[in-house]
Amino acid sequence: MKKKHFIKSGILLILVLSILACNNLKKMESAIGLKDASTFPIGTAIKIHTLMNDTILQKLQIDNFNSITATSDMKMQSILPAENQYNWKTADIILQYAEKNNQRLFGHNLIWHSSTPKWVEEKGEKDSIWLGNFMQQYIKTYVGRYKGKVAAWDVVNEAFASSGGNYRETFWYKKLGESYIEKAFRYAHEADANAVLFYNDFNIERDTVKLNAVLNMVKEFKEKGVPIHGIGFQMHIRMDIPDEIIAYSLKKAAATGLQIHLSEVDIIFNTHNDERLGGIENYSVLTDEMKQAQAEKYKSLIKMYKEIVPKAQQFGITFWDFTDRDSWIKGFFNMKDWPCIYDDNLQPKPAYFAVLEGLKE
Repeated sequence: MKKKHFIKSGILLILVLSILACNNLKKMESAIGLKDASTFPIGTAIKIHTLMNDTILQKLQIDNFNSITATSDMKMQSILPAENQYNWKTADIILQYAEKNNQRLFGHNLIWHSSTPKWVEEKGEKDSIWLGNFMQQYIKTYVGRYKGKVAAWDVVNEAFASSGGNYRETFWYKKLGESYIEKAFRYAHEADANAVLFYNDFNIERDTVKLNAVLNMVKEFKEKGVPIHGIGFQMHIRMDIPDEIIAYSLKKAAATGLQIHLSEVDIIFNTHNDERLGGIENYSVLTDEMKQAQAEKYKSLIKMYKEIVPKAQQFGITFWDFTDRDSWIKGFFNMKDWPCIYDDNLQPKPAYFAVLEGLKE
């Protein structure tokens, strides 16, 4: 009897040890952050005050990312809310956080119609010469202050219409003409010759007419010696956008030889018209099947980037917020959705593990 009891106890001990070993292995695997599995930088855009006031969110950010982008805190309306009143406080906090945690700081952005302060528009409407001089001074002051500290900039953001190949008729375009884009890149380069300078836009992964217009601008810039170094694909994509179209767009952009940045990645289920409050809510409940489908879409995007974009041109992938709780999608489009790799409770979704797998493969 004692012998049988000893054997049973031994088997039970082995089973317990095996279970503990498996659990430890799973913990070790879960401890591997996205940045540790990647050969290129993995970033997130996030509001710095949200991050600093949430220790759980901060730990997830530090564990998973080695690049950081401000969502709105480094845009013009935050940096220069009133004439001659530069506000560097928040940008400096972001820089300190990046340096403390050994993360690359990406500058978003210098010129964007939607972040232009009202006072600039009012003064520029009356005097285009003033506006041209202002843009030069603003870029040189801003980029110069963070020279050698901000690794790269979205110099001009969304200069083309939402769809098609026409320039967006923004305040900047109407007052200064399309040359404002070229000049902005030259001013940024003069302020920091080592910063990587990007043109950033949305829908270029699926609208080939818009993509071709951007690529024609890039070609023209290169011929004229304009210092443009990269193309930012925002990659606010929907589940129904075919991978083949995304792959085609990445291939065409990579052929320029420029750095390619997936700069604002999230994947939604619902649709919208690209306008504020323009959401079309086809789905109001997130199912397990939807979670898995989203995971596969995320993994496919990671693999396309790795396989299509040459390593020397892989500037990195940045998620535009990484939790459903903090995503911009719900508020901007006024609709439910679940676009990120972490859920509302800061728990990893299947999409997180799919991204991790895609980076490892």
